[in-house]
Amino acid sequence: QVQLVESGGGLVQPGGSLRLSCAASGFTFSSYAMSWYRQAPGKEREYVAVIPRTGGSTNYADSVKGRFTVSRDNAKNTVYLQMSSLKPEDTAVYYCSVLHLARRYWGQGTQVTVSS
Repeated sequence: QVQLVESGGGLVQPGGSLRLSCAASGFTFSSYAMSWYRQAPGKEREYVAVIPRTGGSTNYADSVKGRFTVSRDNAKNTVYLQMSSLKPEDTAVYYCSVLHLARRYWGQGTQVTVSS
């Protein structure tokens, strides 16, 4: 079955950086676009970034453009989210996601807290 496992979250000061990872299994990873979403306390889950199956034309939410970079390693079945210049408003649980056979799958999420 499809499994997505995020890691790499934590507490970071404003202006700092973190790299999130998402290990995927249960499907042909290299055949699917992968996405990152986030959900802040009291808010709805929101889109962050997407990377196509070949790692080409990535796309970002305006709120993270120029600060976050999504990448993937198809040999390792892993997608990454490099986050830089972090702001307190980036505090959220971050999820990776895949749309597989018309169903969207989610990982368990990893907490990112940006605070001094």
